[in-house]
Amino acid sequence: MFALATGLLPALPLQAMEAQMKHSMHSGYFYGLQVEALEYRAGDRGEELGYWSADAFYGTDDLKLRWISEGEYDFQEEVYETLENQLALQVPVSTFFDAKAGLRFDTPDGQNRQYAFVGLAGLAPYWVELDSNLYVSDRGVLSIDLDAEYEILLSNRLILTPSAELDAAFSDDEEVGVGAGLSSMELGLRLSYDLIDRSVSPYVGVVYERSFGRTADFATEHGEPDQAWFAVAGVRLMF
Repeated sequence: MFALATGLLPALPLQAMEAQMKHSMHSGYFYGLQVEALEYRAGDRGEELGYWSADAFYGTDDLKLRWISEGEYDFQEEVYETLENQLALQVPVSTFFDAKAGLRFDTPDGQNRQYAFVGLAGLAPYWVELDSNLYVSDRGVLSIDLDAEYEILLSNRLILTPSAELDAAFSDDEEVGVGAGLSSMELGLRLSYDLIDRSVSPYVGVVYERSFGRTADFATEHGEPDQAWFAVAGVRLMF
């Protein structure tokens, strides 16, 4: 998710980009932190989850170091269902896209995994924000993901954001419940209101999750649903 032509963060909107440029402008180095989502999720089966997606960076227009964190915490079971951290170097490859490469560490409840990855992130035609990565795990399993997001401005402050995330694997990794082929999908729709420019934006919305194929079979074997709906409420933050 995120940066415009100057390549600050493949997917930050223009106002956010300008805010980030205020940091260390005189030195040619930039830094910033964006919490894309900090939310509470209430599921259709009574689940209560906390979810976050955060992204910090430091560097220049030509090279940045990024730390990306994403996780989901089950308040009832008191475990991390997912917990992912990435460390990546990022360089511009065109006006609207950056390439990145780095390491990813998954440390949820259950089996841990480490990955090396390469990816692309930026703005596609019609201002669709894209982020896609190819991973190889420490078990030799290849997988790929694709995130897409689009902001619909209902007013200067009110924004409707549909999003989609797809995950696929080239072979089974049963220990972490992932099967070959299209493994999972998450669709979201969030309505946010910018309280302070783009720095503080509370939102509400819905999220639909579904697993497919062998991944759905693994979930069923462990007594977990292969699809779920969530009502969400949260806030976006930018520093």
